[in-house]
Amino acid sequence: MRCTPSLFLLLASAALAPTVAAAQVVPVERDGEALVVLETPLGRIDLAIDTVADPVTGANFLRYVDAGLYGGGTFYRVVTPDNQPDDEVRIEVIQGGMNRALRDEAFAPILLESTSTTGLHHLDGTLSMARGDPDSARAEFFICIGDQPELDEGGARNADGRGFAAFGRVIGGMDIVRAIQARPAEGQYLNDRVPIVAAVRGGGS
Repeated sequence: MRCTPSLFLLLASAALAPTVAAAQVVPVERDGEALVVLETPLGRIDLAIDTVADPVTGANFLRYVDAGLYGGGTFYRVVTPDNQPDDEVRIEVIQGGMNRALRDEAFAPILLESTSTTGLHHLDGTLSMARGDPDSARAEFFICIGDQPELDEGGARNADGRGFAAFGRVIGGMDIVRAIQARPAEGQYLNDRVPIVAAVRGGGS
């Protein structure tokens, strides 16, 4: 079959169509999710907060957002494969929290909603609550980089074995998350914290 210029362009377009379509896919929220945008000097991170699977943890995060307590907060801790010399189980996350000048306004600690209860797991881009003891989480949160099953209930990262409360996911801006993780740090703490300029509900534009 002779391939005319117009036929050649048609075939070429068809071959490229899946790639173009894939590049245009924009993740959206699922039923029961609330959208939150974190604005940073490096770019925005779009979050979807699950208010159905983990109502306590999701509502807790959203009340900090609604109260304006994350605006003026920072991303301050980065955990990489190279900065955990004393940990047998190594993870990859970045950690952030509320405006420290407003910490007297922090809400009471919440009950731990385990991953075995919620059905949510620590996958690439999962948003989860930082904690010390069980039922002690307040405002501090982290974002997973790569799948982190050892943070689920029964995982070995935490000595009590109860894991952490996964309650949302990044639906845009994982490049910003990775850029934060790659910034210079002393141990696990950034030399220069990355400000959370604002944390607001809604997808924005």
